[in-house]
Amino acid sequence: MTAAPLTGTQQDATPPPDPGLWNEDLAPAKDRRWKVYDIFALWMSDVHNLGNYTFAAGLFVLGLSAWQVFTALLFGFVLIYVGMNLMGRIGQRTGVPFPVVARISFGTFGANLPALIRAIIAIFWYGIQTYLASVAITLLVLAIDPGLKPLTEHGFLGLHALGWICFIALWTAQALILTRGMESVRKFQDWCGPLIWAVMIALAVWILAAGHWQISFTSSPKRLSGGEQVRQWFGATGLILSIYGTLMLNFCDFSRFAPDQKTVRRGNFWGLPINSTAFALLSVIVTAGSLQLFGEAITDPAELLARVHNTPVLIVGALTFAIATMGVNIVANFVSPAYDLANIWPKRISFTVGGMISAVAALCVLPWKLYSSPAVVNYFLGGLGAFLGPLFGIMIVDYYLIRRARVDVAQLFVKGGPYHYRHGVNPRAIVTFLPTAALSAVIALVPFFAPASPYSWFIGTASSGLLYWAVARKQRAAA
Repeated sequence: MTAAPLTGTQQDATPPPDPGLWNEDLAPAKDRRWKVYDIFALWMSDVHNLGNYTFAAGLFVLGLSAWQVFTALLFGFVLIYVGMNLMGRIGQRTGVPFPVVARISFGTFGANLPALIRAIIAIFWYGIQTYLASVAITLLVLAIDPGLKPLTEHGFLGLHALGWICFIALWTAQALILTRGMESVRKFQDWCGPLIWAVMIALAVWILAAGHWQISFTSSPKRLSGGEQVRQWFGATGLILSIYGTLMLNFCDFSRFAPDQKTVRRGNFWGLPINSTAFALLSVIVTAGSLQLFGEAITDPAELLARVHNTPVLIVGALTFAIATMGVNIVANFVSPAYDLANIWPKRISFTVGGMISAVAALCVLPWKLYSSPAVVNYFLGGLGAFLGPLFGIMIVDYYLIRRARVDVAQLFVKGGPYHYRHGVNPRAIVTFLPTAALSAVIALVPFFAPASPYSWFIGTASSGLLYWAVARKQRAAA
């Protein structure tokens, strides 16, 4: 294995890679085929889904006007754009995926800690997202053919027969794409995102036309005081950062395939502050239109489509929501655990094998039962999610401020090298992570801190970055 020559990366004598740390999927990317449009389409695939639609529509229902939702999310996506560029630059320069990048600051063995945290979150959400999409598909299928209702009367392991059929169909379709590797992922999401845009725009035109094109951008279904509006506005920004904190942590999994940093920045610009904010605004406009047309704010686009009473439209809608879920699942919830599990046992687990392990695990955890349990979603997944901010803070500060963006990529695959630290673990990273992760989790989960919970990701990132910098300076002074 030979690391590609990269500006700002040390390229000394290259020792042979250790088989326990290296395989072809973890090695620096050789083919850099991802262009601006590919990264832009990646963000379309990740953003254009039921969860993000409902999130933006929910802000409108809570009392923010359309323009307030637009400005809050625009501000949030600008911050996300900056964070994605920081992590994206590391991936593009080194050419390695997230678990290998984590070795820089956590050590060759310690990197399994952030990798497993990210993998577990992704596996659980992979199953939950597939289940939520299967519910939407089930409702639309029943609207198309009510004669299938008997299939919903008997269940197995908490899910009725039609639910199993829709879930397995989506699960299988995703698995077929994933087994073909990252090039297949790139090709799929290149057309997946634009397709969702076309359907969403058509839905917006239909509901606006039915409402005589009279949509207010300044009114909302709920009156809030000025102070409450400010709180909701900043809360929306904090929550969108928390949502995208997962992919921000492992964006290097994708940027490693870009030919240069300009490509990453331009793709992120069109995909995040431009496309993502536009989709959020469209979601709010459609929700506002539903309030005027039906007398209630409908935050589920599947329910809106079901009211069209047009079979071809319902069929297109069902397929579109299936594709939307496949897009976000592949981008946000599959690629990361595929690499993360490969990092644990490179000799036996490739990207494809790691991905299939993730997919099977997502099925075995019975995600419909998980989703029906608020304690699991809020405390288990929410607690793990709160750890992502501290991980991001440590990795960014270590790479940019401590190392000044200089890394010997070949040494990342060597035991006993500079990234092996003490028995493969960097004590400085662990000492920083444990208290800041606990702080972030407490803020995210303890009811007393509920007003600050939307900012748990930001607080975790800032506190870990500052503490890691302080510990590094102290060690340098003692040296």
